[in-house]
Formats: sequence, structure tokens, C-alpha cells
Amino acid sequence: MSLEIEGIYEGGVLKPDEPLPLKDHERVLITVRPKVSRIRQSAGSIRWTGAPEVLRKIAEDPIFDDAEAP
Repeated sequence: MSLEIEGIYEGGVLKPDEPLPLKDHERVLITVRPKVSRIRQSAGSIRWTGAPEVLRKIAEDPIFDDAEAP
């Protein structure tokens, strides 16, 4: 079984955003990758000739927020 989940590192402890289907004391292998913003992921993928601040405003618009994705 393999899972990919999001979480937060706080006070020296990794805390998953949702419960994990694991037994107490079950050994796991952990790979940690910092979450990259959608802006950084897509940087350079379009040819933008307008002002950078306009593109940033569009990219940061809440309508494109990952939290609302299905």
C-alpha cells in the first residue's frame, strides 16, 4: 500500500491532515517533499508579455485555489 497525503511539520512532529489507515506502532517509510505553490509549479509554462504584477494577481486569485478542486 502506498499513500500520498498532505500535512504539516510542527514542533518537531509531522502531522498528517487526515487520519492514516495504519495500526499503532506500524513501521513505515517516509519521504518528505515540501509542498510547492501552484505559481512555482507552473512558472515558465506560459509566455506572458504583460506586467508581472498582473500575472501574479491572476495566479493568486482564490478562484484557482487548490482547496476548491474536486
